[in-house]
Amino acid sequence: MKKKQSQHEKENPTQASNLKFFKVQLHLHNLVSRLLLFASGLAIGITITSHFKEFPLDQYLPIPSIKFTTFDSSFSSSLSVSPPPPSIQIPTLSRPPPLTNPIPSCNISSNQSKKMTRIGFKQHFKVQPAMHDMTEEELLWKASMVPKIADYPFNFTPKVAFLFLTKGPVLLAPLWEKFFEGNKGHYSIYVHSNPSFNETVPEDSVFHGRRIPSKEVRWGEFNMIEAERRLLANALLDITNQRFVLLSESCIPLFNFHTIYDYLMNSNKTFVESYDLPGPVGRGRYNSKMYPTVRIKQWRKGSQWFQIDRELAVEIVSDQKYFPVFKKYCNHACYSDEHYLPTLVGTKFWKKNSNKTLTWVDWSKGGPHPSKFMRTDINPDFLKRLREGNKCEYNGKESNICFLFARKFTTHSLDRLLRFAPKIMEFY
Repeated sequence: MKKKQSQHEKENPTQASNLKFFKVQLHLHNLVSRLLLFASGLAIGITITSHFKEFPLDQYLPIPSIKFTTFDSSFSSSLSVSPPPPSIQIPTLSRPPPLTNPIPSCNISSNQSKKMTRIGFKQHFKVQPAMHDMTEEELLWKASMVPKIADYPFNFTPKVAFLFLTKGPVLLAPLWEKFFEGNKGHYSIYVHSNPSFNETVPEDSVFHGRRIPSKEVRWGEFNMIEAERRLLANALLDITNQRFVLLSESCIPLFNFHTIYDYLMNSNKTFVESYDLPGPVGRGRYNSKMYPTVRIKQWRKGSQWFQIDRELAVEIVSDQKYFPVFKKYCNHACYSDEHYLPTLVGTKFWKKNSNKTLTWVDWSKGGPHPSKFMRTDINPDFLKRLREGNKCEYNGKESNICFLFARKFTTHSLDRLLRFAPKIMEFY
C-alpha cells in the first residue's frame, strides 16, 4: 500500500500536496472549534459561579443529601483508578424568601412627597448670620462673584444695606430704631466695631446679631479702607442688597425711610465724592512711587462716606490693581480714606458717578475734623436747614434734596433728636 501511495504521489505531486494542506486545515479547524467551545463553557461556568456567590443557595435551601454509589470490592481493588464522582440529588428550586432589608424603590408615592420638605432655589439665598468664620481672603473671593445672567430667576424686594463703621456701639441707635421701624424686608444692617467691644445688644433691637468679623481700625490709617471693604463684602453675600450706604456711629438720617429708600433705588448714579484739589492736602499727598499705576493727574480727594450700587461694590471688593498700591504707598499723612475711593471711582467709574456724597458735614470751622453737634445745637430750624437748604441735581433734574444723612452728632444730642426728628422727618 505504501509503495502504491508513494508511486501515486510521485505521479501526482500537486494533488498530494493539496490533500496534505486540506488535512492540516481540517485539523486546525477542529482544534479552534474545541478551544472556542471550551472557552464558552469556562465563561458560562465563571458567570454561574459568581452568581451563586452573590446569592448562596444555603441561605434559602436546605443542604442537599449526597449519596455515593457502591462498587464491588473485588472489582475496585483490581483497578488503580479513583471511584467516579458521587451523584448529587438537587431538589427543585423555589422562589427565595424576601430580603430582610430590601433596597428602597426610587419611586416616591404621593403621600411621601407631601411629607418631604422642598428645598427650592430661594432657600440657597436665605440671609445668613452676620458673624461667620471665613477668612478675609475667602470673604472677598466669595463676595466678588457675579452672575453672568443679568435677570434674576426669582422675584425679590431689593434692599438698602446700611454699613455702620464704629468704635463700639451705634451711639444713636434709638433714633435709628425709629427710622427702621415698620420697614423690615427693605433694609439690611452690618456693624463693624472694634474687636475688643463686647457689649451685648438687646434681642428686640434691629442691631442685634448684625456685627461682622472685624479688625482694629485707626483714624487716618489704611486699615480704614480694609474695614470698608469688609463691610461691603459681607453685605454683598446677600443677593437682595442692591444699594450700600457707609455710616459712622455719629450719623443721623435726615428723611424717613421711604424717602431715602426711593431716592437711592431710583437713582441712575452712584454717590462718591471725587475732585481734584491742588495744594498740600490734595495733590500734595500723592506719592510718586505709585506711578505708573496711579498718576498725579488721576489723584482725587473726597469724603469716605459713600452711597453706591451693587456693581460698584463688587468692583471695590475685587480691586487688585489700585488697592495694593494704596496699601503700600498711602499711609499716615496720606489719609487713604480720603483718596482711595475718590481716585478709583474717578479713574474707572466716573461716567455713572455723581462726584458727590449724600452725607452732610460742617467743615466751616476748618481743621482736620468737621464740627460736632451737641445737645444745644439741635432744634427744629437746624434740622430743617439740613433737609432743604440746598439745590442740586438728581437724575438730570433740579432737586432740593441734596443730603440724606448728616454726621458728627454726639450722644448728648440724642434726647433732642428723639424729641424733634421723628416729627420733622416724618418717621411715622
